[in-house]
Amino acid sequence: MAASVEITGAEASERIERHKGIDRLFHWTTAVAVLTLMGTGLLPVVGVKFEWIKIHWIAGVVLAALVLFHLVRAVFWQSLRAVWISARDVGARRGGKYSIAQKLMHHAMALMVLGAVGTGVVMLAKVDTPFWKRNPYLLSADTWGTLYVIHGLAALSAVTLVMIHVYFGLIPENRMYLRAMIRGWITRQELVTRHDPERWPGKKNP
Repeated sequence: MAASVEITGAEASERIERHKGIDRLFHWTTAVAVLTLMGTGLLPVVGVKFEWIKIHWIAGVVLAALVLFHLVRAVFWQSLRAVWISARDVGARRGGKYSIAQKLMHHAMALMVLGAVGTGVVMLAKVDTPFWKRNPYLLSADTWGTLYVIHGLAALSAVTLVMIHVYFGLIPENRMYLRAMIRGWITRQELVTRHDPERWPGKKNP
């Protein structure tokens, strides 16, 4: 529940940067890659027939590159503490830059993506591409089976997590976060209402 904090005047409508342009581009490019993987991976299972393998593995390579980019950026240019869950988050009415619910969603999505990408990269050995020939004998049948199970569970998890993510992004009380992911900013009033300025003071949108 949002805290009842009010500020007045021009300060209330001051725009505070929440997401840089490069982070918004990463988010939406990742969204396209994940949705493409979901569509090409799950539609054939329910009977929709099309040439999906090439699209699927290319989208998978794109997602793997995005994950690597995000990891490097998070370690060297961002603060990992911003998304780490601490005792201070539990029961707090206002969080730092991210609420405990947003942090939990981030961690769940991260586990899902790492599970899908990690197994998917190995499974590329079973696909013919312009860069290598398939080698289905790289691993034993049992190991391949385990990888397929993990990959499938990650895909099913993706459906649930994407639905939850979209739902909470569209409900009226969270539209500020959707706007921030599109345009990059929230207002000072939104910051003090939903966030603790001592933990995340924000800075003026450039």
